[in-house]
Amino acid sequence: MHVVKFAHTSLGETLSLGRIASHAPYNRESAWGSGSAEGVRVLVVDSGVDISHPLVGTVAGTFGVIERDGRWVVEPEALDDRIGHGTACAGIIRKLAPECSLTSLRVLGGNSRGNGDALLAGLEWAVGEGFNLVSISLSTQRQAIKEMLHDLTDRGYFEGTTFVSSAHNNPVMSYPWRFSSVISVGAHGFDDPERIETNPNPPVEFFGAGVRVRVPWPGGATRVVSGNSFATPHITGMCARILGAHPEYRTTQLRHTLSVISDNIGDTRV
Repeated sequence: MHVVKFAHTSLGETLSLGRIASHAPYNRESAWGSGSAEGVRVLVVDSGVDISHPLVGTVAGTFGVIERDGRWVVEPEALDDRIGHGTACAGIIRKLAPECSLTSLRVLGGNSRGNGDALLAGLEWAVGEGFNLVSISLSTQRQAIKEMLHDLTDRGYFEGTTFVSSAHNNPVMSYPWRFSSVISVGAHGFDDPERIETNPNPPVEFFGAGVRVRVPWPGGATRVVSGNSFATPHITGMCARILGAHPEYRTTQLRHTLSVISDNIGDTRV
């Protein structure tokens, strides 16, 4: 296990099975069957994707949020990943859910920074397009758009789009990971891409592998990275596996299933 030094990471605590509402045995085989995630539509909201990278595989589409006449709109674009972050996240999801349908939506610029209004436009498009999962390894601290972002993630929750969002690496208030309609993710330090931990002490709900993770990087390269950003696509990939076996599931069922199959669930009921 690697030592973790950024905020919202696992402390290695065990959660009693009595905290989980499970009336029947449930394991990973019943949770996701083959684990291929065939037919599951996943959107990576990030910096774009290097579609030529062999570890990313086939991408269903690449889009960007562009400012046109004072409005932010989503348009198809052929730009590759400008900073590597999105390629890394897409590659993690592809490794865990090899047959999912993966789409890229670029909201970050070449300086790794984005615009809150662009994020809103992108997520509204994602809900309208009916993606099953939206993986968001970024957040905003802008209070001015907090309520609009909250309403949008609630809309996705009710319409069948599950948002999986990374907690900030620093102990600050940011969004959308803080919203109850969003599955929030921090990092654990185990070298196991399939390890899931449920957090006994929210607001972060789950921990995925996020320390010294080897990921694809633009230009056919790989890189070792750390951060909650890279834990998030691990949990997204697990959700895609579950949806591949249970396409009728929505956020509530995904959240419950992740909890039941987490690796840090103890046997003692309270």
